[in-house]
Formats: sequence, C-alpha cells, structure tokens
Amino acid sequence: MRSRTPVPPAPAAPVVTGAPVPGGPVPVTPAGPGAPASPFFRVAFVAAPLFVLAYGVIRLLDGLDGSRGPGLAWTSGHLAFIAALALFVPIYWRMRRMAGGNALATTSAVAGTAGALALLAQFAIDIAVGFMSADHAAMSPLFEQVKAVPGVSLAVYDGGPFLFYIGQLALVVQLAVLGRVKVWTPLLVLLDLALPFVSKDFIPLGAICLLVSFLPLAGQAARPVRAAHALP
Repeated sequence: MRSRTPVPPAPAAPVVTGAPVPGGPVPVTPAGPGAPASPFFRVAFVAAPLFVLAYGVIRLLDGLDGSRGPGLAWTSGHLAFIAALALFVPIYWRMRRMAGGNALATTSAVAGTAGALALLAQFAIDIAVGFMSADHAAMSPLFEQVKAVPGVSLAVYDGGPFLFYIGQLALVVQLAVLGRVKVWTPLLVLLDLALPFVSKDFIPLGAICLLVSFLPLAGQAARPVRAAHALP
C-alpha cells in the first residue's frame, strides 16, 4: 500500500497594511511622522532656566566685593550658563517640532541655535580671560584684544547673541498661536529677555519668569509630537 504525500496548505493571502479586515477593527491611519516621546525634554525645559538662575545668582554674589572676576565665582557662573545653552539647543528643535516643523519654525530654531553658539563662544572667551588674568583690572586689555579681531565683536558680542533671544521668542509665539501654550507665555518669555537689558542684576528674576513659562511645555515636550500640528 502506497503512502500518500501530504499536500502543503495553500499560502494565506497577503494582508495589505491599512486595509480593513472583515469582522475586525478598522485600522487607524497615523496622523503623520512625529518625534518620539523622550523624558529628556521634561528635564531640559526645567533645567535650562534653573541654570540661568544659577548664573544670575552667582553673578550677584561675585559682585559683592565691587568687581566681577576672575575667580571661582566667575568661572562657575559662566559654566552654569554654558550648561543652559547646551540644553537650549535641543529645546529649540523640540519646540520647532511642536510648532509643526514648517519653514517659520525651522528658521526660528536655526536663529536660536546660531545665537546659542555665539553666546557659547562669548562665555568660553570670558572663562579663558578669567584664567589668564591675575585680577579684574588685567581682564579688560585681554577683552579688548579679542574684540579687535575682525568680525569677533559683531558675531560674538554685538550681533550674534540677539539671534538666541529672537529665535526663542519666535518659537514661543508660534506655540501660543497653535494653542500649545497659554497666551501669557510669550509675555513671560519677553519679560525674561528684556530684564537683563534693563540691568543684568535682574537675570535671576528673568530666569524665574522663563521657568514659569517653560513648566507647561515640559510635560508636553516629553510626549510624542505629531507633524499634524503644523501651521498652514
């Protein structure tokens, strides 16, 4: 008696992704590509203003003797602000995604990043001058030498840093237009940016305003962001 060779079962028909299955649930089409959730941004939106606050407080303490720098307070205060700048760069690009990732949001993030790099160069120079100087009086000639280099004064001191503030305000305004933040949030950010121009002694107060404005963003930024929030 001959054994019969088993016949393999016919292959199942391919299932098209996104096609409805009879009797099954209707698939939901994603709203679009987005940035994944990240707890880093929950920390970054809080830590950046706190580092600015630390810089402002240390700066006030450094000036109690009538002069600022060189020394431990000068260096540690500048390092605190550099840490804030390192956080502001990814913050700006996350805000860009939250604002829709369009041309306006991208331009604002690029401007903010360029300004952060200019400030980073400025604070790195300040630290270097502090290490090279025996006392406060010896710092001024070194700063003059640095500013005398063609292009440095405009890029690092007189022009470039303003992009940091313009980009930050522009991104927050876009988020307010989209309803991602309260309408008063840009006003707090503007107050934070304006106070140091009145007096640098107001930097701690401005940092508190920035912290209050960033707190609602901290939780939102940690969640997945969909590109569907883009401005038309």
